[in-house]
Amino acid sequence: MMKTIDKISMKRVLSIMIIGAMTFVASAEQANAWSYEEAGAPYKGVEINILDEVTPLQEQFAKIVPDFEKETGIKVNYQLLNHFEVINKGQADLLSGRGEFDAVMAHSLQLGLLLDAGVLKAIDPYIADKALSNPDLDMDDLIQRPFKTVSSLGGQTFSFLNWNYNMVYWGRNDLFSHPGEKAAFKSKYGYELAPAKTFKQLHDIAEFFTRKAGEKLAGKTLESDFYGIVMEGLNGGGTYTPVWQIFIQNSGGKIFDDEGRPTFDTPAVVKGLKTWGDLWAFSPPGQAEYSLIDVPTVMGNGIAAQSIAYSDFVLGIDREGASALHGKFIYGAPPKAEDTKTYYSAGAPSAYFISKHSKHPEATFLFLQWAVEKKTQEKLLSSGVGVPIRDSSWPLLMKEDNAFKNLYEAMETSIAGLEAKPKIPRFFQVSDVMNRIFQQVGLKQISAEDAAKKLQQEITAICDPCVMK
Repeated sequence: MMKTIDKISMKRVLSIMIIGAMTFVASAEQANAWSYEEAGAPYKGVEINILDEVTPLQEQFAKIVPDFEKETGIKVNYQLLNHFEVINKGQADLLSGRGEFDAVMAHSLQLGLLLDAGVLKAIDPYIADKALSNPDLDMDDLIQRPFKTVSSLGGQTFSFLNWNYNMVYWGRNDLFSHPGEKAAFKSKYGYELAPAKTFKQLHDIAEFFTRKAGEKLAGKTLESDFYGIVMEGLNGGGTYTPVWQIFIQNSGGKIFDDEGRPTFDTPAVVKGLKTWGDLWAFSPPGQAEYSLIDVPTVMGNGIAAQSIAYSDFVLGIDREGASALHGKFIYGAPPKAEDTKTYYSAGAPSAYFISKHSKHPEATFLFLQWAVEKKTQEKLLSSGVGVPIRDSSWPLLMKEDNAFKNLYEAMETSIAGLEAKPKIPRFFQVSDVMNRIFQQVGLKQISAEDAAKKLQQEITAICDPCVMK
């Protein structure tokens, strides 16, 4: 009997000891858990300067930057400038060595120049530092195609992924769903009126909706001309992006081969240029002066039936109070040629990059990391303004009660086909040539065939090869 009691007592003692040990381990693990408070402690009171682009996304992000300051004790001077100013001022600071900014938001088009100049810090040492790097960051959850193409070169990592600037197709749903317009379109083209998925559909819709003042549109008499499509066409802007990444690539064309050499003079490039140039017949007369910022504004003013534009600017237009057409748009991924299998989208994955001249690179790294954390992204996206950089973010946006569910569906398809532009040290010279000649195609000053030859000649004279490997 005594032995039985002893056995029972011993079991109880052992159980208590095991539970105690487990509690101790759990407490130790909890005590040693990584936190921004602990990681930021050595840099408390430090001030870092971050330069970023002003869009509805960044304006919303600015509202949650104080969360980082509260967690870490690090002061963030977060400056926002317009698209062209942030490029010019950011590059000037990095290349001059002034070091005004600890980190600069850079578009993928800038990275060849900046990496070639050696003014950006690789972040691999900070990722490897257990005191700085959050073990739960889950970099595999960052949308991989844009992340890897924007952040890496030569086996080094230079940033995370902060902004998935991407282009989407958008149309006037009040026109697309109008019974009279639907019937007339089907009678003329033999298929249902819906957001364009192919270049042929894009052309047909543009042709169909182009009307003169005095004609009828959705049962109402037009007081001024109406246009079937509006696109970016500015020489000196970002016109090369949709032409190259949508019309040329989705026609099967490549402008650089695997060795980074120019390859413009091909039938597929000609096909893409012609497709784009032919659409100008259905565009507003001022299209040659439209930048990426102007196109959404024109759509919001109600003078065109469809467009291809950056989703972050779309979010700024399709809002109550921003446009009388709020809630009357329908979205899709940018279209492609009917016979093209590989899908490409257009845009510019972008990120914050630490300046080589930063006096506080560790504190700056903490900010870069915090900006892409799941909880940070969830807070940003819950505001209703944002473009996902993580795969896990999509379910937050695909809820049935989200008024922008259709737009986010378009974004998801678009971002799946999104890549950063190749890292070209002389990118701005190359893009200047593309902008000028692409515009000439649209204005019918040069044929698509002659344009391809001219592009090949002029860009080969600038660089051959062009792309960093």
